[in-house]
Amino acid sequence: MIRRPRREPPVVLNFGVDLLLSGPFYPFTAWWMWVFEIRFWQCGGKEMESMEARIRLGFVLLGIIGSVLLLSNMSFTGPSMASGGKTARRAFDFGKTYVVRPKGKHQATVVWLHGLGDNGSSWSQLLEALPLPNIKWICPTAPTRPVTLFGGFPSTAWFDVEELSEDAPDDLEGLDAAATHVANLLSTEPADIKIGIGGFSMGSATALYSGTCFSVGKYANGNPFTANLSAVVGLSGWLPCAKTLGKQLEGADGAADRAASLPTLLCHGKADDVVSHKYGEKSSRVLTSLGFKDVTFKSYNSLGHYTIPQEMDEVCAWLSSKLGLDTSSSSK
Repeated sequence: MIRRPRREPPVVLNFGVDLLLSGPFYPFTAWWMWVFEIRFWQCGGKEMESMEARIRLGFVLLGIIGSVLLLSNMSFTGPSMASGGKTARRAFDFGKTYVVRPKGKHQATVVWLHGLGDNGSSWSQLLEALPLPNIKWICPTAPTRPVTLFGGFPSTAWFDVEELSEDAPDDLEGLDAAATHVANLLSTEPADIKIGIGGFSMGSATALYSGTCFSVGKYANGNPFTANLSAVVGLSGWLPCAKTLGKQLEGADGAADRAASLPTLLCHGKADDVVSHKYGEKSSRVLTSLGFKDVTFKSYNSLGHYTIPQEMDEVCAWLSSKLGLDTSSSSK
C-alpha cells in the first residue's frame, strides 16, 4: 500500500507553534490548549500529536497575538464602570463610519447605532434598502474595548457593560463618549434638516441615553448636549441611568418641555433571550412616568434578539410621520 506523504501546515502555523511552546507565551498557550483540548508532548522536538492539532494551535496563536497586540495598543487606563471615585480618563478610538445618502430630497438625518460586537456596515446595508428616500443614514462603528460582560475580552462596544439590562452599573464615561460622538456626527447637518438617533440592543441603549441627554440639556459630565433631536428609536434595548434620570430632569431648565416633545419609539420581541422584553417594557414606563409624553412601545410575540420586516415597516412609518417626511418625493 502506498502511503500519501504527510502534508505540513503553512509556515506561519509552524512558527506559531514553536513560539507558543516557549518563552512568555507558554502560560497562555497551556491555558488555550486546555480549553481547545489540544495535547502535545513536552519532550523531544515538542511535536504535535497530529497535523490537525498543530493547525488548530496555529489559529489559537493568531487569536492570542491579536488580543495581546490589541490590548497593548488600547488606552484603557482605569475601571470601566462608574464607581464614584476619580479615575484616569479613557481614550476612545471609534471605528469606521458608513453613510447612506438619501435617494430623494434630503429632509432628515438619522444616526443608527449597532449592537455589541457588530459594526456600522451591517446596518447600513439594511437601512439602505428601506423605503425612506429622504433620510440620510449615518452608521458609525463603536470603539473596540475590553468588555466586562466578556470577561475583559475586546469587542466593539459603545460603553462597557456587565450585563445587557438596566440593572447593570452605568459606564457614564463610555456613555458620554458615545453620545458625544453621535452629536459630533450630527453637528455639520444643515439647520433645516430633522435630526434623529436610533439603534439596536446596546445601540438602542446609547440612542436612548442620547435622548435623555438632549432632554436634560447636558451629559453626565456636565458638558452641554448640542444636537437638536426630533426622534429617537430603540430596538431590543434598555434605558441606561433609569434610576437617576428623574433627578436629572428636575434640576435642568427646560428639561420638562424637551422631554415632553421628544418622539420616542421602542420595539422589543417577547422571545428576546439576550435583552429581556421586560427591560424594554420598563424603559417605556419609566420614560412615560418622567414626562416623556410621546413614547410608543411595540411588542412582537415571537421576535427574538433580531429584527424582522414587520418591525422595520413600523419604524419606517413612525419615522415618516414624526419627521414629517415627504415619502412621495424622489427629486433631489
